[in-house]
Order: sequence, then C-alpha cells, then structure tokens
Amino acid sequence: MLIDFKRLFIKQKELDLAIQANHHVTYEETTERRFLALFVEIGELANATRCFKYWSNKPSEAREIVMDEYADGLHFLLSLGIANNIEETSFLYESSDEDLSILFTKMYRLISNFKEKINEDNYRLCFENYLKIAYKLKMNEEDIFNSYLLKLGENYHRQETNY
Repeated sequence: MLIDFKRLFIKQKELDLAIQANHHVTYEETTERRFLALFVEIGELANATRCFKYWSNKPSEAREIVMDEYADGLHFLLSLGIANNIEETSFLYESSDEDLSILFTKMYRLISNFKEKINEDNYRLCFENYLKIAYKLKMNEEDIFNSYLLKLGENYHRQETNY
C-alpha cells in the first residue's frame, strides 16, 4: 500500500526552517551532519530493538521507546528529502521476508548510495526500506504518523528551551 507523507514533509520543512533561524544555518551547511544524524538514529533504533544482539536474551525496549527512535530517523529522512528537493511524497509500505538485522544493514547501504548519488530513485529506496523496518516492528501508518507528530512537538519544545 502507498502512504502519502506530504503532510509530514510540510511539517518537517517548517521545523527545519525554525531550526535554521534559531541556529543560523542552511541546508547546504548541514547536509553532511544530516546524513550522519540519520546514520546515528538508525543505529539507535537498531539498538532499541536489540534485533542484532544474538548474545543476549533481553527483549526489545518498550514499544514507546522504539517508536520514538523510529520517529527520530524519520525526521532526518524527511529533512534530507527536503534539503535535496525530492518531490516524491508517497512511498510503498509493505512487508519483507528479510530479517530485521538485514533491513538495518541494508538501510546503511541505501543511505550511503543516496548520499553518493542524490536522486529520487535512491531516496525512494531508502524511504521504502525504512517503511519495511516499520512493518517488521508492527508499526502501521497511524503509529508512524503519531510517533512523528509526538516527536515533532518535543523537537519544537527543544528549540524553544535552547536544547
């Protein structure tokens, strides 16, 4: 099924503009840091799921924490799309036969490919893989949007309080 993220792209652009005004930066000046932030957030999400920790019996972090970490990555994924003038806003949300650990390592590769060759096709591949991760985490469209909006409020609060 296709999910249209146009509403979230609009909200992300508004947040990005507020951050740019507060910190006197531009998309161009922060591109490298946005990519690094996305890599870090993907790692934090993987860590919260504990999917790769074959040596441990501890379960995943609580669902709310995992959803919060997912929203962090989504913020940077949206922001990179905006910064690079990607116009596509609808992406395929579907299951995958791949293990969650494979989807995470694949995500790193896809982000790297997008960084090296910025175009809509590479961006779409990143976004759709990220949605496959959401599907594996049993997050539906409402979960994705709600976790994003909850984090958006927190991010605005952070800007207002000199985070």
